[in-house]
Amino acid sequence: MQNFTFYNPTKILFGKGQIASITQEIPLNQRVLITYGGGSIKQNGVYAEVMAALAGYTVFEFAGIEPNPTYETLMEAVRVVKEQRIDFLLAVGGGSVIDGTKFIAVAALFEGEPWDILAQHAPIVRALPFGTVLTLPATGSEMNSFAVVTRRASQDKLAFGHPLVFPRFSVLDPSTTLTLPPRQIGNGVVDAFTHIMEQYLTYPVNAPVQDRFAEGLLLTLIEEGPKALATPDNYEVRANVMWCATLALNGLIGAGVPSDWATHMIGHEITARYGLDHAQTLAIVLPNTMAVQRNQKRAKLLQYAARVWNLTSGGEDERIDAAIAKTREFFEYMGVKTYLRGYGIGPEAVAVVLQQLERHGLTALGEHQDVTLVTSRTILERCVAA
Repeated sequence: MQNFTFYNPTKILFGKGQIASITQEIPLNQRVLITYGGGSIKQNGVYAEVMAALAGYTVFEFAGIEPNPTYETLMEAVRVVKEQRIDFLLAVGGGSVIDGTKFIAVAALFEGEPWDILAQHAPIVRALPFGTVLTLPATGSEMNSFAVVTRRASQDKLAFGHPLVFPRFSVLDPSTTLTLPPRQIGNGVVDAFTHIMEQYLTYPVNAPVQDRFAEGLLLTLIEEGPKALATPDNYEVRANVMWCATLALNGLIGAGVPSDWATHMIGHEITARYGLDHAQTLAIVLPNTMAVQRNQKRAKLLQYAARVWNLTSGGEDERIDAAIAKTREFFEYMGVKTYLRGYGIGPEAVAVVLQQLERHGLTALGEHQDVTLVTSRTILERCVAA
């Protein structure tokens, strides 16, 4: 096992009725800005619960944070924060709303050009405190210190992270997810699954605790994901999926082990140029990254095949092929297509995405930094082909 420092200060409030508990987490004298997306929280009752909990507070709202939140929209929210002298942010929504709120929290107190936080990794020294009410389990942003923001004008999708953007608290009430459409259920499961794989499917470092944690989460998603589609009103199933998605990227399973993230970096560029959902790009790229990097990942691929898919007979390559096929089949079963052609994108995307990767300096990806542009081309070509 590698050396590590594990730190996670986010308080989790899990279960039915926990939205009411936010009054115990935000001082009454705070001026609160609620951030959310397209307004679904007003249709499913979450907005009413939040407002009831904040009765007596000075509350403002900022709506319209997009999937793949944009810098342009978030800077409008920064303006509101400054004009209204906001003390505390409350993100109500999924990962995009939470990611966007993390950027708002930093940008509102940043001295200089806020885009430099993303483009130049400018030092972060202050951030507004914020909490979250999660309504879409997927990204794990509710319990980590990372965010991804897109700039519409330049089609850049960039990430940043800092300990100051851990949420102070996150409310995880599975009942808020019961009205999610199948597309978002499938996306969430694929997103969480891929987060786990990025930290698990690398090379052995004698870390059985982390491996077993990761495998347990993968098996739970494989078991519970289809149930979430088949029985959309099942609270217990949604509870298991929600907690899996949070644990997939709160730092625990990644402590002391190498991580990959090539799939995410390539996927981000596909989203930035073609507008696909984040999870859709992951479903496309991951199986092909597994195939192209099979030799570098051989030991863990065989472990994955045996422990997750119970594939123990046949030659090594046969088992690896079967594990990759099972992964693709699972994504497809969750309703997420696994080839670019399934979204109407052809071979021309290969050159476009490669150009983006090169422009952002993403020319040595993966746990061994050996996913060069040549390797990325091979992966992308497989993403196009059936």
